[in-house]
This record gives sequence, structure tokens and C-alpha cells, in this order.
Amino acid sequence: MEENNNLQIEVKPDVIRGNYSNLAIITHSAAEFILDFASMLPGMKQPDVVSRIIMTPEHAKRLFLALKDNIEKYESSRGPISLTEMRPFPVTPSGTKS
Repeated sequence: MEENNNLQIEVKPDVIRGNYSNLAIITHSAAEFILDFASMLPGMKQPDVVSRIIMTPEHAKRLFLALKDNIEKYESSRGPISLTEMRPFPVTPSGTKS
């Protein structure tokens, strides 16, 4: 069990290993943000979605701020994270990969 600001969180055995993702596809409506985490490895024709998270706009903004804070802390102790060339995957208007 992990403790975060006095909040006890249990990570169940079937979740503890996590999922590898090197691609995130984010869509939204007026009521929610949908984050699809995918994995695209050499030899694959298209990425496989390994996890989908759906949250309210307020929680999406809280996630953004928490990520920003953690990236700043990471970079202050380990140096800047360099970004390599970013090539987006082609997406059709329906949201499916072409």
C-alpha cells in the first residue's frame, strides 16, 4: 500500500506491473477527457491501446498541473528532458488510425 498526502492507495496485484506506453492519444468532449495510452513497437502495423482513462475536465487539469510539477522536480535534479523528433500517427476524423 502506498501513502500519498495521508491518502492510502492500494495497488492490486493485477495492476502493479503497469502497462508500457510510448504514445498517448487525447480526445475530449464538453464533459470528459479521454486518454488512450498505446504502445507502438518496431514491426507493428499500428499502435495497440493498452489503457484508457476517462476523467472530468477538472481532473484533467489537475493531472496536467501534477505532471508539470513532477517534470520540473525531475529536471531540477536530473537535468532537462530532451525531446526527439515527434512524428504524430495519422488519425482519421472518426478517431481511428489510418
